[in-house]
Amino acid sequence: MDSGPYYFVKDLPLHELIAHEFISTFVKKGKLILSLDKDTYEETGLQGRPSQYSGRKTMKFIVSVDLMDLSSKLDSKKYKRISWAFKEKKPLKFDFLLAWHQTGAEGSTMMSYFSNYRIQERQPKIALSTVTDLPCPVLRSGELRGEPEASCSAQELFEWLGAVFSNAELNNEPDNFISTYCCPQPSTVVAKAYLCTITGFILPEKIRLLLEQLCRYFDEPKLAPWVALSVQGFADSPVSWRENEHGFRTGGEHLYNFVVFSNRDYWLHLAVGAGDDCPP
Repeated sequence: MDSGPYYFVKDLPLHELIAHEFISTFVKKGKLILSLDKDTYEETGLQGRPSQYSGRKTMKFIVSVDLMDLSSKLDSKKYKRISWAFKEKKPLKFDFLLAWHQTGAEGSTMMSYFSNYRIQERQPKIALSTVTDLPCPVLRSGELRGEPEASCSAQELFEWLGAVFSNAELNNEPDNFISTYCCPQPSTVVAKAYLCTITGFILPEKIRLLLEQLCRYFDEPKLAPWVALSVQGFADSPVSWRENEHGFRTGGEHLYNFVVFSNRDYWLHLAVGAGDDCPP
């Protein structure tokens, strides 16, 4: 399936993202959220809040700008102050990954809109692999917590998926100094398991389409009892779930898994690092 494209823009001035033309052309809703160190924050002169990961001495600040509200008030003091901060007081440039849910010709429009900057169209990288003789936990869709000697729990599956995605050994051999993990019990050995990894900046609409395709896998009878879709966010993203601040320096994890069973039941894992706010 087509899971792209997305765009990479080098050294894009931040003030371009608050321009009325940019907002009216591309932004349907949302905020511009900046994670700034103390010196940069003070130099911009903008209002924000201390990062929840600052510790005793605040060294990082979060600034949020409501783009839709801003674009409707171009003559306001607030817009002029933010525009002045980004253009003159503290001109900031960043490398950006940009993606839109395309309902028309937005892709070509995006390339032309940023034609004065170094912009590249990119496609997510797709890697396919087959894992043979894979120890696999026994699951029953109606038993989230598992049953002794009958089925494994959702938590045990979550850890097992992480081990498989990391290509870790699952047999807990005494001479393995990288991983002491072993497959939870009860388990079975799967002759072949297929792993497809898509890496890039992927829109929610594309993920939803992929999940629908996985659900259709069971339209015809299959030997496989379940399939799984795991979505992992960028470790250094300033936000995780919704607009919650992301604790990058305390781990960086934020992900979710869909596990779809042949009877169309499903399990959903939501996970973040230990310092992050819980997912909704």
